[in-house]
Amino acid sequence: MKQISISIVLFFSMFACIPAQYADKDFSISINYNYTTTAKVYTNPNSSDINLRNRSMPLEDLFSPSIDIRYKISESLILGLNSELIEKTGINEIVVQTNSGNREVPVTEGFSVIPLELSIHYLVPFSTEAFKFLLAGGVAYYYGEHIRTLGDQDVSNVHRDFAYGIQVGLSSDYLITNFLSVRGEMKFRDPEFELTSRYNKESVIYNDQRVWFARNEFDSKVNIDGVTFTIGIAFHF
Repeated sequence: MKQISISIVLFFSMFACIPAQYADKDFSISINYNYTTTAKVYTNPNSSDINLRNRSMPLEDLFSPSIDIRYKISESLILGLNSELIEKTGINEIVVQTNSGNREVPVTEGFSVIPLELSIHYLVPFSTEAFKFLLAGGVAYYYGEHIRTLGDQDVSNVHRDFAYGIQVGLSSDYLITNFLSVRGEMKFRDPEFELTSRYNKESVIYNDQRVWFARNEFDSKVNIDGVTFTIGIAFHF
């Protein structure tokens, strides 16, 4: 990721003096729908057992809405701010305590995260009046929550690390009019954040049997390692 970002910065530096065409509007706001290929949830990220520490729950096909605001700061450079809501769950198994001993039970497990991404978009010189091609790179902050439910039991997040990352991407606008365009984008990012969560109840009834949790608090780690594809409508002002 760092090598890709450095390459894009060098690309910007090489061509910053070349003018590129763009619509005669300074602002744009787009409403988008995103597809991210994969993510992982690690439920024992701090275990002393390397096998438990590296064991993850895979999540695939993440769909999410987003909004993107862009401001043209020069003929070839655009400042962008993007926010998204990603939420995905699956079925996992955890160990609980019962009157007859320990057992594994299925839970709904996953995460939700709101990225806040600040990017610089470079309008490449071969853009035309109708098609705009942009390369982007930037930094991001990720606000995440862990999700785990069993019956009427769920969890609250009590601690989260400051999570940041970088992203690079390529986007294209097809201008239908001078104030409306269709936008497509492909983005590469690899955010990772750790959380500490607490059960809201000491025990819960599962299959007519009371079960207790081995630990009231637990750590987890989320890694969104897939490629993100975006389609949206942009309004130019």
